[in-house]
Amino acid sequence: MIREVLRMGDPRLLRVAQPVTAFATPQLAELLRDMRDTMAHLDGAGLAAPQIGVDLRVVIFGCQSNPRYPDAPPVPETVLINPVLTPFGEEEEEGWEGCLSVPGLRGWVPRWKRLYYAGHDESGRRFERRVEGFHARVVQHECDHLDGILYPMRVRDFRRFGFTDVLNLSDVVEE
Repeated sequence: MIREVLRMGDPRLLRVAQPVTAFATPQLAELLRDMRDTMAHLDGAGLAAPQIGVDLRVVIFGCQSNPRYPDAPPVPETVLINPVLTPFGEEEEEGWEGCLSVPGLRGWVPRWKRLYYAGHDESGRRFERRVEGFHARVVQHECDHLDGILYPMRVRDFRRFGFTDVLNLSDVVEE
């Protein structure tokens, strides 16, 4: 089922989400189905449970090709529950980001270039990955939602924040 995505200004987006304690349940399966349907309907690259009003540490992400990110490399379809993110290396990378909870806007956002993340899948199996570039950016963006952080809170230069149809995004290749 396609769910309503909360928009910036809704106080539910500013809460710290609660850990998932039960895996492989019908409720979790329904939540993930709804998140996938909603993300696909809106051409998203990822979605966090708090964005649809569910106060749990659950994110999904992944895309092979996406009209909102036409130059982005593929990111594997992933369910990540109770994530832990650890940057490796000190290098940051800036790039354009948008968000389903901040529709019509884009911002130039710094993120760790390389990242190690670990968590659980929907069955409760633990997994881990080392990623970089766009994949690392997507993971960091979605996991920020679990801590009540929206990408505009990370923008350093507000000359590079605005409406997508007004900004000149072509001056920088999107990661």
